[in-house]
Amino acid sequence: MRATIQLCTYNRAALLERVLDACFEQTVDPSDYEVVLVNDGSTDATPEVIERAKQRATCRFVVIDQVNSGLAKGRNAGIARASGERIIFIDDDVLPLPNYVEEHLRSHDRAPKAIVRGGAINVESFDDLPVPIWSFKDYSGNFFWTTNVSVPLATIRAIGGFNDSFSEYGWEDIDVGLRLRFGGVRAVFNPKALVYHYKPRPRSGNVEKMIAQARAQARTAVQLAAIHPHWRTYLATGLNPVQRSWHRLRDGDRTTLALRARVGDLSNDRALSERELRAARGLASAAYFDELEKMLRSE
Repeated sequence: MRATIQLCTYNRAALLERVLDACFEQTVDPSDYEVVLVNDGSTDATPEVIERAKQRATCRFVVIDQVNSGLAKGRNAGIARASGERIIFIDDDVLPLPNYVEEHLRSHDRAPKAIVRGGAINVESFDDLPVPIWSFKDYSGNFFWTTNVSVPLATIRAIGGFNDSFSEYGWEDIDVGLRLRFGGVRAVFNPKALVYHYKPRPRSGNVEKMIAQARAQARTAVQLAAIHPHWRTYLATGLNPVQRSWHRLRDGDRTTLALRARVGDLSNDRALSERELRAARGLASAAYFDELEKMLRSE
């Protein structure tokens, strides 16, 4: 088998059906690829979505159910069950185009040992999709970004897969990318290996989750830096004197109170104005750097 599409899901039933259908509607021969899905302890209608998908699957479809354990452990479970010579990682909020697997394999034919990075177009809805032409406004500088990346299965297994000590949000794919980069694996980019990435505009009901997620990401950033004490890590995570000093000067209790006031009432779910959205993102950024400092002091 030439390729495995691997994804993990947690409580994304509303998106998962569309994502799986897109995975099954690929231009390559169905015998050339498979889909390996890890259900990470979903508590919504995900099991029903999976059962319907089994009836529509056009290629080999492997489902792994696990208790909620986090993305790194889920990825490793998927890697263990994969059969393809290449493993293509996507997320459960990603809609691949029909030529997606074909383009990843085309790049691997040209660069057999490389990582292949594909393009992602951010959209607010899967029901109103723009023309599938990637542009630099959607560029990600991540070396290994599991929204859309593939690698020889033997290569990812050789480095031990994902580090499952990353149990909270963030950086587990960056850790894999650093290990691959330091191991001499190069990356190529194929803008035709396209996905639509669901990125809805945050609402008032999302603000507290944004802040909690930022704090979790700060904790895993410190974890990443301990594993990889390298300038790339310090720059990516903000764990460097310039960014930390800037945020110490800019952020504080008065700033947080002012941003909270700008965000306004969060008791009802509603659309955020541009001003409120900027304030919400400012709160998340302040929470991230506040948590970084707490973690560093505790060490």
